[in-house]
Amino acid sequence: MTDTSRPLKVLAAMSGGVDSAVAAARAAEAGHDVTGVHLALSANPQSFRTGARGCCTIEDSRDARRAADVIGIPFYVWDLAERFREDVVEDFVAEYEAGRTPNPCLRCNEKIKFAALLDKALALGFDAVCTGHYAQVVTHADGGRELHRATDMAKDQSYVLGVLDDRQLAHAMFPLGDTETTKDEIRAEAERRGLAVAKKPDSHDICFIADGDTQGFLAQRLGTAEGDIVDESGNRLGGHQGAYGFTIGQRKGLRIGHPAADGKPRYVLDISPVDNTVTVGPREALDVTGLTAVRPRWCGTAPTGPGRYTAQLRAHGGETEVAAELVGGELRVSFDEPVRGVAPGQAVVLYDGTRVVGSATIARTERRTPAVAG
Repeated sequence: MTDTSRPLKVLAAMSGGVDSAVAAARAAEAGHDVTGVHLALSANPQSFRTGARGCCTIEDSRDARRAADVIGIPFYVWDLAERFREDVVEDFVAEYEAGRTPNPCLRCNEKIKFAALLDKALALGFDAVCTGHYAQVVTHADGGRELHRATDMAKDQSYVLGVLDDRQLAHAMFPLGDTETTKDEIRAEAERRGLAVAKKPDSHDICFIADGDTQGFLAQRLGTAEGDIVDESGNRLGGHQGAYGFTIGQRKGLRIGHPAADGKPRYVLDISPVDNTVTVGPREALDVTGLTAVRPRWCGTAPTGPGRYTAQLRAHGGETEVAAELVGGELRVSFDEPVRGVAPGQAVVLYDGTRVVGSATIARTERRTPAVAG
């Protein structure tokens, strides 16, 4: 992390939730000069949250302001709605339109919190940006920095931070990452500090889709486009209103008129935006043995030559043993054991123990049984 042995001028990103509020409070308690900022990311924020979803409402802004008042730090609201729309929301829609499955939280960390926000913070003379993420930045004697998993693996969020480069890590502060505290203990700490967000439910799913209806959100922007659902031989099994409504590995909601010959469930194996076709088949056809990923970003020096790592393929997924190598600017990954539910557009994050090596966007997968119709 940034040299915390001396007081720093810290900009605390406050979403209105309990984690970011406690992180800001801990930074202030450690003696840093902390200013709170809430990012207004929605051009038309709803007045109230829908259940536990979202983090961009007027209510969230007010919760963040009240938390800052209790902590005793200055507070501002910064309007980054246009940048968020261009870099996160439009990217999300374009990726689905192209048949890929994006991770908007990862893109937000890369483009908004540790690019747009950090750049503005540095321009204003701040030393670091503080967030409520559960991860750790370790600084070595030579000044080199590494991103590591949180001490508590159950809450680790290093996967969505795997896009941060060395410069960004130099100005990142994660006060919650190095403590063995359950979420109940974080809430209890918030209550002890007098923070009203102590009992506020966590946000989840996609913050800019407040009702959680991703398919409906995409349909509003992309319209309907009737296409076929086919089996691996190209036989038509049913239809759909838009290939963007499906993800690799999906089993439910296929609405196929008749069962498979073996009576077993079928899964989405491939999404082709070119001919608007969705290919389905047996679960074992989802087995991925390797992948190629593009746009690698390294949390430090880029690795050279082939290496052994563990890989994480989704925010709440487990680790799997892999061999990986950077070839011509692309990351080639081979799995020791086949994995399932891997889709282009997702991020693969490599780890060396608890250290985050880097992240790349999956472009192609290699399967034991190719899912090719026709």
